[in-house]
Amino acid sequence: MRAAVLEKPGAIRIDEVARPEPGPREVRIRLEGCGVCASNLEPWAGQEWMRYPGEAGGLGHEGWGVVDAVGADVVGLLPGDRVAALSYHSFAEYDVAPPDRVAKLPPALAGKPFPGEPLGCAFNIFRRSDIRSGQSVAIVGIGFLGAVLTKLATDAGAHVIAISRRDESLDLARHYGARVTIPMHDHWAIVERVKSLTDEKMCSRVIEAVGKQSPLDLAGELIGLGGRLVIAGYHQDGPRQVNMQAWNWKGIDVINAHERDPGIQMQGLREAIEAVAAGRLDPEPLYTHRYGLEQLGEALNATRDKPGNFVKALVTFG
Repeated sequence: MRAAVLEKPGAIRIDEVARPEPGPREVRIRLEGCGVCASNLEPWAGQEWMRYPGEAGGLGHEGWGVVDAVGADVVGLLPGDRVAALSYHSFAEYDVAPPDRVAKLPPALAGKPFPGEPLGCAFNIFRRSDIRSGQSVAIVGIGFLGAVLTKLATDAGAHVIAISRRDESLDLARHYGARVTIPMHDHWAIVERVKSLTDEKMCSRVIEAVGKQSPLDLAGELIGLGGRLVIAGYHQDGPRQVNMQAWNWKGIDVINAHERDPGIQMQGLREAIEAVAAGRLDPEPLYTHRYGLEQLGEALNATRDKPGNFVKALVTFG
């Protein structure tokens, strides 16, 4: 099979490697595609903790496709089942996963891409956020996660204030129901605007979905007394500083909303499948750029540079 290998920072090569064979309690998936995650960008740029070259397919963890082989002792999955999987070598034509990391896709999703890991991640973040009707909720950063969370929070009856750098992102937030959108250009102007919108109470919930220091600083300013600050951004490029005096004074809850328990990850994935299949969430506008496997480097650059209306790149297999 063909598989992408991160040869060194900024360089992808496509290798012909042995197709994996499913072991006991594993299934093999013939992949239709895999989403590109912002967490891929630090290995792409080069980090001291990375080893190069990487494993075949190794950056890919947002795959979907069709089960084509099952190992011994597998129940509930058969060749031909279309699935999304939480597996970790999916920038390749095939990947393997244990059955408890695989979820069937219903007929309503036939022919549609389904990068299950980030969709499930959004649903888990939403659950951890404990958003309720009537709350003022600020979402800092409207990319893929921020857009889905805008929709989920709006449907829950919250008054969503979407804050993002690009005009295209603010348009997307309005599409998914944001009541107010604010360009993320002037830190203190944003703070004053939110004060005005909330009668100086600030927000009951703030979700930071960028993964950088300055949006985290802003999120800490926007949270109100006794509120819940939810860290959804993936802060992997270095340490962060926080205004602990302000956090203490406000008495806020701080939630790091990235789940590592496989059972909880799968719960979010199943909730996402149900919501998309039922038509409560339409993620199609978020899949803005598509690439072949040999174009993975271009997809990573686009994920970094965000050209035009970019939200999310998908790598698809013909």
